[in-house]
Amino acid sequence: MLPFFVTAQDIRLLYPDEIPNSTNPTSEKYKANIPEIYIYKSAQDLKKKKAVLILPGGGYAGLAIKHEGHDVAKALADKGYEAIVLKYRLPSDEIMIDKRIGPIQDAQNALKYIRKHKKDLGLTFDKIGVAGFSAGGHLASTLSTHFDKKYIDNSTNTSLRPDFSVLLYPVISMEVGVTHEGSKNNLIGPDYRDEDILRFSNHLQVNKDTPPAYLMHAKDDQGVKILNSELYIEALNKYGIKNKFYIYEKGGHGFGMNNKQEEGDWFADFITWLEKI
Repeated sequence: MLPFFVTAQDIRLLYPDEIPNSTNPTSEKYKANIPEIYIYKSAQDLKKKKAVLILPGGGYAGLAIKHEGHDVAKALADKGYEAIVLKYRLPSDEIMIDKRIGPIQDAQNALKYIRKHKKDLGLTFDKIGVAGFSAGGHLASTLSTHFDKKYIDNSTNTSLRPDFSVLLYPVISMEVGVTHEGSKNNLIGPDYRDEDILRFSNHLQVNKDTPPAYLMHAKDDQGVKILNSELYIEALNKYGIKNKFYIYEKGGHGFGMNNKQEEGDWFADFITWLEKI
């Protein structure tokens, strides 16, 4: 049964048939992790022609899909944009052959599906970006820097590169002393290799083709250090990639659209930025 707060006009299974990189399909964890997309269309005449794929956070252990997913999608639709919330698989050795790539497979497949079935979904965007919160921000930055890596079958050669990225108090690095240890352990641990640290520290994967990005973080975030965002901004600047960094003095972690500790409005600032992309 769908949660009471879901009001998307269209809900689709991401994989109508077989789910890749999966095992143990009779388990309860498998059934709880079946990926879905929730489509939000604006009631306005869409002159802006942009869509956003939204990836909720949750430390790769759960999904904060209401305040970091559906609430954001509704707000974007109210502003005249199209939005798609992705319920992605949480990494698990119990239901995945390789848990490290399960989430990015779903994110890449979602972008591919949305682009391929745009008309069928009733979408009209010219550009589509990705937005992610916390561990969802890590997944969004993975999508934004690993788009030339073959995590899925893409025989149609559909572009897997988002047109822009929105990274909100994101986990960026897997490096000791920088990363969020819970997200790291859930995705690549506990028996990770040095190459996994490099591979999924996404500031180290930025290159000249990385899409422009909007980042938001609070300085007092004790859950995910602001250093994560700073490292990504530094990498973008190295390649001259357009970006905007909205910084709160206070706010902590996980507040979604509404930081109750400061008067600043990152979402309004982001909309202004989005209109110019």
